[in-house]
Parts: sequence; C-alpha cells; structure tokens
Amino acid sequence: MSVAKAVNLNHISRESSDIRRLANFYQEIFGFEEMKAPDFGEFKVIWLNLPGALALHLIERSPVTKLPESPYSATSPVADPSHLPRGHHICFSISNFDSFVNNLKEKGIQTFQRSLPDGKIKQIFFFDPDGNGLEVVSRSDE
Repeated sequence: MSVAKAVNLNHISRESSDIRRLANFYQEIFGFEEMKAPDFGEFKVIWLNLPGALALHLIERSPVTKLPESPYSATSPVADPSHLPRGHHICFSISNFDSFVNNLKEKGIQTFQRSLPDGKIKQIFFFDPDGNGLEVVSRSDE
C-alpha cells in the first residue's frame, strides 16, 4: 500500500531564461490561462493553468545553476523530435488532432509524428521554445 493517499498532479514546473516567451507559447498553442502568482522577490515566476487539466509553473532560470537549460544546451544535444518518444516529455490529449498538427506546421515547428501500434491513437512530438519535450495525442474517442 502506498504512503501517499488521494494523490493528484498539482503542477509541472519549467525553468527558463525567458518565462514570458515560454508563457506566450503555452497560451497560444494549448490555451493555458495566466494565474495570479506569488512574488518570490529574488526570482520571477509565471503560473499558468489549463482548466480541468493541470498547472504549469514557469520559473526564471537561476544564473548560477549547473543544470542544462534544455536538450539543446546539454552536452549531447537533442534537437530531433524523433528522439522524444523515449525521452522526457509532457503529453496532452486533444480532440482536434489533425487541425492541431496543421497549425504546428504553419508555425514552422519541427515535429515527429506516429501512431500507437494498434493505429487508434495518433501522436506528435515537438519541442517548446526552451527545448522541453512535448507530445500531443489524439483522444481514443475521436
């Protein structure tokens, strides 16, 4: 039996040197809404909410951190979205998969597309502006 009870995902955080750029991307692509966020003083944050789904906390990158900012700045850069099925990513399921894919293409976002082995669920992988992996899948009830 697990130690934690009634577990729900509270939020996902992403560190960025440009939190406004990242917020604009998630608002435009997925429809996140900006929420009131606390003033931490020493660093800036933007909190986003996707109603009924999850919260995304964007945190101003620390200038002294030793972590790579994105796959693009890691020692072994990964700029190819075809690597994402086996890499770190956040996945969203949507009901308008085909028009969503067309919108990404119109924006010039490099993608990798495939389906699950049974062919019922379509997948598309891509990066946000900071190089964080994203996956979007069609809903199985489409």
